[in-house]
Amino acid sequence: MGEGLPLSAMTGCAGLPVEGGWTGRKVVGVMVVAQVTGPGEWLADEVRGRDEWKVWLTEEHRREVLAAVRAAGPSPAEVSEEGFRLPALGPVLREVRAELVGGRGFVLVRGVPVEEMSEHECAVAALGLGCHVGGVVAQGETLLKHVRDTGADPARARSFEHSGRLGYHSDPSDVVALLCVRPAMSGGASAIVGSVAVHNEVARTRPDLAEVLYQPWWHDRRTGDGPDSFYAQPICVARDGGGLSMAYGPDYLRSAQRGAEVPPFSAAQREVMELLDRLTNDARFALTMELRTGDMQFLNNHVVLHSRTAYADHPDPARRRHLLRLWLATGRGEVQPSARSARSSSAASTRSLSPVVR
Repeated sequence: MGEGLPLSAMTGCAGLPVEGGWTGRKVVGVMVVAQVTGPGEWLADEVRGRDEWKVWLTEEHRREVLAAVRAAGPSPAEVSEEGFRLPALGPVLREVRAELVGGRGFVLVRGVPVEEMSEHECAVAALGLGCHVGGVVAQGETLLKHVRDTGADPARARSFEHSGRLGYHSDPSDVVALLCVRPAMSGGASAIVGSVAVHNEVARTRPDLAEVLYQPWWHDRRTGDGPDSFYAQPICVARDGGGLSMAYGPDYLRSAQRGAEVPPFSAAQREVMELLDRLTNDARFALTMELRTGDMQFLNNHVVLHSRTAYADHPDPARRRHLLRLWLATGRGEVQPSARSARSSSAASTRSLSPVVR
């Protein structure tokens, strides 16, 4: 989903549900928002306590990762799928990609040998593993972000810079991956919900508010106070070929209200945000997981929203929470110049693919 589209170019989606996507129909003056079908529609009880969304690295896999890291060049920017050789693990990571693109949209890989690597080597490992799942997308001037508390103000800082609670949101790329180098002393749990299930609940129970999701909303990049920090796009769009993409981030929607030219929320917008916040925090939809040292979480941003609880860090700086964040594009294999081009990929459909290999 691109950023900054002119308001006149934005239209909502109307349709009737079909297997794996939509059939579109336009009713003059009225939008009919249909429910979306496919494997991306899941509820927490269907996956909680189950293992099919988890991948455990074997000792062979771990040795491969360490060998590939130590064979890599000094610059993480030079890491590539071809250069980061994973003969045994590579096919497993291709199945991870298949599950992200055509399955539920989330996978947790466990056992990355971060305890045997330096911070620099962990960054190389994250990029190397990510390259086998998708094209790495630049995050500003870097290929990955260090997620740790810098003491920044949660109301104005980016989400990776503070320890406060994060509302459910999606990142502006096809896939977001987080490699846990160290967890927090307490807190910092990750929680996810299926965007499709939440969308369908709104469409089923409040079709009047479902229409509002397809109208333009103002978002805040938090890159300053000028007009370039703000852009408008719908929360939901129908994807080419079927399926749904949801770009929601209540913290950034609310902070966009500081923009001089940004209009205040309408009553309908406030109501739909309250409904989305209730649903995303409902145990029927929310799956919580504790990221341990060596865990690497992969999420399809089109069909999964994620959150994080507030956390408290260790007094010792060497033991403080540290995650590495990657943005990935699943439509092409090359490095993408920015997240804006990455999320325009049409790779995340709702077709059925083979289950993830464990």
